[in-house]
Amino acid sequence: MRSGAVDAQWRPGELDESHFRRILASGEVWLAEADGRLAGAWELWWEDEDAWGPQPPVAGYVHRLMVDRGSAPPGTGRPLLQAAERRVAAAGRALVRLDCLAGNERLNRYYLNAGYQAVGHKAGKAQPGGAPKSFTLLEKAVGSAVAEQGERAPGAQSSLFSQ
Repeated sequence: MRSGAVDAQWRPGELDESHFRRILASGEVWLAEADGRLAGAWELWWEDEDAWGPQPPVAGYVHRLMVDRGSAPPGTGRPLLQAAERRVAAAGRALVRLDCLAGNERLNRYYLNAGYQAVGHKAGKAQPGGAPKSFTLLEKAVGSAVAEQGERAPGAQSSLFSQ
């Protein structure tokens, strides 16, 4: 990850066990395996007031989408993102929302190319153990057609499970 588009997004050791326990209490952590090895992960939250403010329950919020470039083939991120979109649609939510560093043009372009639309900007969002950062807010409409594609992305070489 540090060699890819997310170099400044997170720092090693920034999040500890308490973070993931908190997410599991109100959201989901998904892991992807390829050939029996951890290949990627993402978090799915059902609200995100820090970035989006109070919202009606119409969206799922994808956080910390990551791929282990050492064990996952190139292009693995897109099927993981599609799996997150299907999960949100299966939960009956109409939108997938996420945020990424406003100044990271490569990462913003990645999400725009995946069908997301920039719908806002969040300046000064507090970060665990660090200075506040500015983020682009993005969203994508999902629906029953996405959910009906199943729990695996076509051609994905990973098995997905939640914990």
